[in-house]
Amino acid sequence: GLFVWHLKNTGIRQVPCQFVHLCCVANDRLVTFQYFNFLKRMYVTQYNKDLSQRAKPKSDSVASPFRELQQLDQEKKVIHKIRPISPVHQPLSETLSRNELREVKSAAETEGSVTPVRAESKEDRQWKEMKLRLDDLPGILARLSKIKLTALVVSTASAGFAMAPVPFDLTCFLLASLGTGLASCAANSINQFFEVPFDSNMNRTKNRPLVRGQISPLLAVCFAASCGVPGIALLTLGVNPLTGGLGAFNIFLYTCCYTPMKRMSIANTWVGAVVGAIPPVMGWTAATGTLDAGALLLGGILYSWQFPHFNALSWGLREDYSRGGYCMMSVTHPGLCRRVALRHCLALIGLSTLAPVLDMTTWTFPVVSLPINLYISYLAFRFYRDADRSSSRKLFFCSLWHLPMLLLVMFTCKKSLLDKEDKGDLLGGDHGRAMEIRLP
Repeated sequence: GLFVWHLKNTGIRQVPCQFVHLCCVANDRLVTFQYFNFLKRMYVTQYNKDLSQRAKPKSDSVASPFRELQQLDQEKKVIHKIRPISPVHQPLSETLSRNELREVKSAAETEGSVTPVRAESKEDRQWKEMKLRLDDLPGILARLSKIKLTALVVSTASAGFAMAPVPFDLTCFLLASLGTGLASCAANSINQFFEVPFDSNMNRTKNRPLVRGQISPLLAVCFAASCGVPGIALLTLGVNPLTGGLGAFNIFLYTCCYTPMKRMSIANTWVGAVVGAIPPVMGWTAATGTLDAGALLLGGILYSWQFPHFNALSWGLREDYSRGGYCMMSVTHPGLCRRVALRHCLALIGLSTLAPVLDMTTWTFPVVSLPINLYISYLAFRFYRDADRSSSRKLFFCSLWHLPMLLLVMFTCKKSLLDKEDKGDLLGGDHGRAMEIRLP
């Protein structure tokens, strides 16, 4: 037992020393990683093995990342053959010189294959100065002034002038139409000037002239001033001060109230409806010089018509309005948007009934206009019930022909001046007879 205990103690003490001795022997005899790589290189060079390498050109950091896939397809693949190197018989200097020559050739071939792609990508992606040509200026200014919307404004003002109970004056009509059109062009141009950063985020408005940089903001402001000042002066001096004042107030309401309110509150829709209701009132005041019940009725019809028209339009543009940061009923209050459209379609039926009551038309007008008013009300009810893009699109396109049809029917059923004069004569005759009876 004592002998075994002595062996165990001596063995435990000698274990660390033996372990260190074995590690030293292994380090002397084992093959290191560097030595293995050296043997592999020697094997390749001594046994004359051919290697192939596919040279991939380095991508240009300046080139556009959007054309990376096209650039990789168009790059020319160059195959280089690596010749065997004999380290024993060939000097080191010659080996380095050959390697450098081969790298220079491969770089030259690679640059030759990539150069046209780089040039094309740089040319496509660089900023270009847009030069304004005189041939394109009328079209650009027409889009700046929203020529289609201006034509609608002038047509409603002409309808108000035609419905006035006075003889038709061609000179006054032309002056009023021209002044109203110029005022509308000025208001639309200022509106686009203020909304450039917001229009750039919307698909519907991202191609406007100021957003694309086709004209400078200074030119847009100068164009607005050159339209607004002569337009208001023409309405004030050539027609009457009341019409000129309404035109100036409408420009102020559209540019300084409606435009900033579009990003603040849904009340912008009601303010915009007032802006659209003023042109027929301007036409009435241009013909009569007074603001009476007939002018307010025409303004009320235009006011109510704009809600189904714009609410149906904005329903399909909710994503655009959200990206642009506009606060619209279709985005923030979709239920209210549909209810308001339906209410004002039904209001058109009541406003059409008021026309013969105010002695503007005969009683034929509410009867003839009832089918088209009921049809747009039916489409508004479907829009309220379904709340989809199909129903909103049908309501919007119906509103495009509903207003011209309604104004045309109103003009057709307008009471003639002879009937009003005869009625006035009859009232005057009865009044004279009453006076004669009262006199002794």
